[in-house]
Amino acid sequence: MKFRRKNAIGARLALRLLAALLAATGSPVLAGMGTAVVPTQTIYPGEEITEGKVDEVQVTNPNLAGDYARKTREVVGMVAKRTLLAGRTVPVSALREAFAVTRGKAVRLTFTIGSMTISASGSPLENAAVGDVIRARNIDSGVTVSGTVMADGTIQVMTK
Repeated sequence: MKFRRKNAIGARLALRLLAALLAATGSPVLAGMGTAVVPTQTIYPGEEITEGKVDEVQVTNPNLAGDYARKTREVVGMVAKRTLLAGRTVPVSALREAFAVTRGKAVRLTFTIGSMTISASGSPLENAAVGDVIRARNIDSGVTVSGTVMADGTIQVMTK
């Protein structure tokens, strides 16, 4: 039993040494590992990510695991949900879409049935991104409705 354990530890050490040697020599073996997105400065929660705040770097660690952003285009325009440290990979779970509607700000509520469309002024009861289903209050009647946030910032009201 001890003999196998030593061999397993020795094999792991050999793999690490081989990976370090390949990285030092610029081997094309590691070139296939891809890229990762890392911030060039600390990005705080609620801050929008712009192209100047992130950089794409080659992955040299064969043990790097997790669901991290691999291309800059995946993160530009997104908003950080938590602090992203400079030089660390950007986890996809730490990002969210920018809000299309903000709680308390006036929006247009629309309801369509057939060729008839009814619209009214409304106020979202929560922040939401495009495609989210949220509740909003009709400003004129005070009735609370549910609807889907559209790309133009309106809320498409759903039938009950």
